[in-house]
Amino acid sequence: QVQLVESGGGLVQPGGSLRLSCAASGFTFSSYSMSWYRQPPGKERELVASISSSGIVTNYANSVKGRFTISRNNAKNTVYLQMNTLKPEDTAVYYCKTGYRDSDYWGQGTQVTVSS
Repeated sequence: QVQLVESGGGLVQPGGSLRLSCAASGFTFSSYSMSWYRQPPGKERELVASISSSGIVTNYANSVKGRFTISRNNAKNTVYLQMNTLKPEDTAVYYCKTGYRDSDYWGQGTQVTVSS
């Protein structure tokens, strides 16, 4: 079955960096696009970044452009989100997602807290 497992979250000071990872299994990872979403406290889940199956095409929310970088390693079945210059408003639970055979699959999420 499809499994997505996020890791790498934590507490970081404003201006700091974190790298999130999402390990995928149960499907042909290299054939599917991947996305990162986040859900801030008390708010709806929002798209942060997406990457095509080959890794060539990426898209970002305006709020993270120039600060976050999505990438993937198809040999390791893993997608990453490098987050730099973090701000308190980046505090959220971060989820990876894929669409496989007309269904969406989500990881369990990893908490990112940006605070001094």
